[in-house]
Amino acid sequence: MNIRFLAAILATCIVTTPAQAASFDEQFPEFARSAPQEIRDLIGGLDYKTGPQTVGDNLATINVKDGYYFLDAKDAAHVLTTVWGNPKGPQTLGMIFPDEKNPLQSDWGLEITYDDIGYVSDEDAAEYDYSELLTQMQADIRAGNPWRLENGYPAMSLVGWAADPKYDVEGRKLYWAQELNFEGSQRNTLNYNVRVLGRRGVLVMNFIASIDQLPVVNDALSDVLSMAEFTEGNRYADFDPSIDTVAAVGIGGLIAGKVLAKTGFLAAGLILLKKFWFIALLPLLVLKNRIFGRRDS
Repeated sequence: MNIRFLAAILATCIVTTPAQAASFDEQFPEFARSAPQEIRDLIGGLDYKTGPQTVGDNLATINVKDGYYFLDAKDAAHVLTTVWGNPKGPQTLGMIFPDEKNPLQSDWGLEITYDDIGYVSDEDAAEYDYSELLTQMQADIRAGNPWRLENGYPAMSLVGWAADPKYDVEGRKLYWAQELNFEGSQRNTLNYNVRVLGRRGVLVMNFIASIDQLPVVNDALSDVLSMAEFTEGNRYADFDPSIDTVAAVGIGGLIAGKVLAKTGFLAAGLILLKKFWFIALLPLLVLKNRIFGRRDS
């Protein structure tokens, strides 16, 4: 058989692998057998999806790999607000989790949103001094603490890079991690960010996890980076300078969060509120400890 013909057949098989959805009982059979009704009410109605998932209005595809599952926009919003107790934020496109744990057990979850800020030029990606950028970001966060305190949020500080910023020129994907400290918290917070650059904006992908989960998140990073792609017509290469808008910031601006007041701070807030959720729902926490076994606070 012609080798090229065989390769084409194999490629078609990969591309056309159907998306699938599992129920709570199918995805977590052992856990589901002993789950109390309170847990079923929270996460029993979610669809745990695998395979290629289209998000937005045919904006992008999330090719969910083996070892993970995907929650669509509706189910992800339910987890973020009802299960984890966060206020409504930017419209979520979905979430990714490791498939061995449900949203109540998982060490991390990855939220996906979209920011239509325009085409982000990456021409100066190699020119940034990330040490200098970090110093400026730390000053910006300190300057914002009076507002946070006045509005009932704890003061926060940027401890440093948990992972240095890196930019994949071929994939047009930017990723970095910050270690944050919230006043009064004994454990620092991990804010791990991924940005996929597109024709009219960026996919915003944020890991929600504690700093202790950094090794686990690092292990999942390459898989996550390979899952998200813009669809044809929305890709970075599809940019048309005659009709498309250019963003007011470049790569450094994305990292510094100059246009991410609605996403960068929210990502940190989501992590913080996820912790508060366990305090607010102490009766469920007791049930959780009975089912999952005792875990570190």
